[in-house]
Amino acid sequence: MNGKETVHVFDFDGTITRADSLIAFIRHAKGGRALIGALLRYSPLLVMMKLRLVSGGSVKERLFAHLFGGMPVEEFDRLCADFARKRDGILRHAAMNCIGNALEKGERVYVVTASIGRWVEPFFNARFGTGKVCVISTQAEVAGGLVTGRFATPNCYGKEKVRRLEEVLTGRDRLYVIAYGDSRGDRELFGYADEHHYQPFGK
Repeated sequence: MNGKETVHVFDFDGTITRADSLIAFIRHAKGGRALIGALLRYSPLLVMMKLRLVSGGSVKERLFAHLFGGMPVEEFDRLCADFARKRDGILRHAAMNCIGNALEKGERVYVVTASIGRWVEPFFNARFGTGKVCVISTQAEVAGGLVTGRFATPNCYGKEKVRRLEEVLTGRDRLYVIAYGDSRGDRELFGYADEHHYQPFGK
C-alpha cells in the first residue's frame, strides 16, 4: 500500500479462536476434572486478576506450572501437536481464510499472542506449512528436557506485544502494518499499526 510492504499482525485468543486456548489446551491435555480442580485452586488469584490486583501473566504462569511443570518436553510437544490436530474447531474460519489470502499475495503474517507458542504454532504449520506464519508468543522455559513451568519470556500482552514485534520488524517506515485484535491487550498493538480491526471475525 502506497509502495509499502503490507504486514498482517493477528492476536490469537478471541481473534483467530472462538475460545481461550489455555483453557482448551488444559482440558485437552489433562481432562475436564483437572481443569476444574486447577481453576478452583487458583480461584482467589483469578478473581484478583480480574480486578487487576495481580498481573495476568503471573497467574497464568502459576496455573501452567501446577499442571505442566516437570513434564518431558517431548510429551508436551506431542500434546500440543495433538491439540492442534483434534481441536481445530476452536479456529474461526474467516480468520484463517484472511491469513491464507494474505500469504497467497506474498504478504507477511505474524501472530502475536500471550499464549504458549508450542501449542499455537502447530495450528498454522499444519495448514500453511512450517514457518509460513511467524508466531511471537509467551515462551515456556525448558531445562534438562523438561518443561519447568516457568516462562522464558515476559507474558506477551499489551506493550510486550509491540516490543517483541519491533524486534523482528525492521524498516518500519517501509511497512504498512494491519493489526487484528479483540481486547484491551491489543490496544498498544493497534496504536503501533497503520490500520487496525477490532473483533473483525466475530465476538
